[in-house]
Amino acid sequence: MHNRTENHDVIIKGIHMELTDALKNIVHEKVTKLFRHEERIVRIRVDLEHDKARDKEKEFTVKGEIEISGPTMVVSECNGDCLKALDRVVDKLDRKLRRRARMMKSKRNHPHPVEIPADLPKVS
Repeated sequence: MHNRTENHDVIIKGIHMELTDALKNIVHEKVTKLFRHEERIVRIRVDLEHDKARDKEKEFTVKGEIEISGPTMVVSECNGDCLKALDRVVDKLDRKLRRRARMMKSKRNHPHPVEIPADLPKVS
């Protein structure tokens, strides 16, 4: 599923599971909350994977990826419940975006001193 929300892309993909409209809507609703932190997010991709071979506590794997200027943010979570794993992924991405915003603000408000050589000519 490929949705556009106010010039932002949200890509939802199911691996070894069928994505119902209800599940797509839940994922889209939870993920679009991440756009409030950063307007320069290019794309958010969510992969939902069901692996029957794994034990029941880690049957579902949700991977979230945010494409943004700078390094791409990628998190994943395994859980027995798909929605719990999704909630954890959204929380992790939310924390990463808040930390990034805090660090950018800190750099902006606390510039580092720059060493200037003393032998620069005077400007008249």
